[in-house]
Amino acid sequence: MSRLVVLGAGESGAGAAVLAKKKGFDVFVSDMSPIKEKYKNLLIQHQIEWEEGQHTEDLILNANEVVKSPGIPNNAPIIEKLKALNTPIISEIEFAGRYTNAKMICITGSNGKTTTTSLIYHIFKAAGYNVGLAGNIGQSLALQVAETEHDYYVIELSSFQLDNMYDFRANIAILMNITPDHLDRYDYKMQNYVDAKFRIIQNQQEEDAFIFWNDDPIIQQELKKYGIKARLCPFAEVKENGVIAYTEDDKVYINEPIAFNMEQEELALTGKHNLYNSLAAGISANLAGIKNEVIREGLKTFKGVEHRLEKVAKVGGVQYINDSKATNVNSCWYALQSMTTPTVLILGGKDKGNDYNEIKDLVKDKCVGLVYMGLHNEKLHDFFDGMGLPVKDVQSMKDAVAACYEMAKPGETVLLSPCCASFDLFKSYEDRGEQFKACVRAL
Repeated sequence: MSRLVVLGAGESGAGAAVLAKKKGFDVFVSDMSPIKEKYKNLLIQHQIEWEEGQHTEDLILNANEVVKSPGIPNNAPIIEKLKALNTPIISEIEFAGRYTNAKMICITGSNGKTTTTSLIYHIFKAAGYNVGLAGNIGQSLALQVAETEHDYYVIELSSFQLDNMYDFRANIAILMNITPDHLDRYDYKMQNYVDAKFRIIQNQQEEDAFIFWNDDPIIQQELKKYGIKARLCPFAEVKENGVIAYTEDDKVYINEPIAFNMEQEELALTGKHNLYNSLAAGISANLAGIKNEVIREGLKTFKGVEHRLEKVAKVGGVQYINDSKATNVNSCWYALQSMTTPTVLILGGKDKGNDYNEIKDLVKDKCVGLVYMGLHNEKLHDFFDGMGLPVKDVQSMKDAVAACYEMAKPGETVLLSPCCASFDLFKSYEDRGEQFKACVRAL
């Protein structure tokens, strides 16, 4: 019996373990952190051996193959030891892909992938398709393959997941954009990060499709390196050579494979970045044969994604917006660009090698105050303090919201768009966003 070890017992790891057990593997799950009760119960229910708070090498290094959680760095000691033994290390998505013939619609990019993934899923569900939502959002792909097989899966993929994918094939691959992010995991080398993102097109065939933002300079440069077999489906804000989706005269157009258009003002999502998300989603649905009227209705009725430019409340004439999902500078750029009133910006957290020059002009133009929220705010002080804006240092969400309450005047906006990962003060960006909403509602 082949031995499969799963490292990390979160959503992806627990799901991979259940699928492996069902496929007859000798399965063992190991997590250096405490395992959440719901995942413990899942493992116990399926009679899967597990450990928490440690990695017992004797039980791990004898694996024939390892499924690694995307959160575990490639240079973690246990990973280095497995590499020395030439043990294959794969992602949960790679493992699950072996056991399904479903069509895979896969989305990656530095920004916009969660919204685009959710929007595509929304349209496919509205069309009555048997579709699952997986990857960074939704339920584990492996668990769905094990228990509730679908005809389509819409999968959000991070660069970390793509790193450990080899034979997996995306029938529709979507690359929204590439800007610096997670460079701390890629030896601070941008090309390493770019290479990870482009793994989304590996194994694609002529009948597949590659959807991408045509005006991204990095994507354009990288396209020249690959002999891409898949059908190219570029989109852009305006009509230009080769693009199949664009806007013109306040309308959204998709020209292939079936002509589609709708009024831009009817789109549920507003802002330039959301226009791109809508175009990518519309192309995907069009390629999948979904009727125009269903695509149009889906693009009109989508509710948006929690923690992404989410309006929380208006207090004392001040609008509070939760953009906790902005874990990199480019994502914050999009948020600031969409602000139409003077803004108090909360930023800070675990810096991933950020270059704040990208938002420098927007901060000057849009912001009336800055709140630095993190354990190490020196880099923020060095970069922003010279702008002459009021600034405040805080180390909790309660203090951050209190500082904003003091700073912001009626008619202004408080924007949580941190540019950074959350792990210095919070469990996750979701935790950070939930705390922000709770503190705002308690004002």
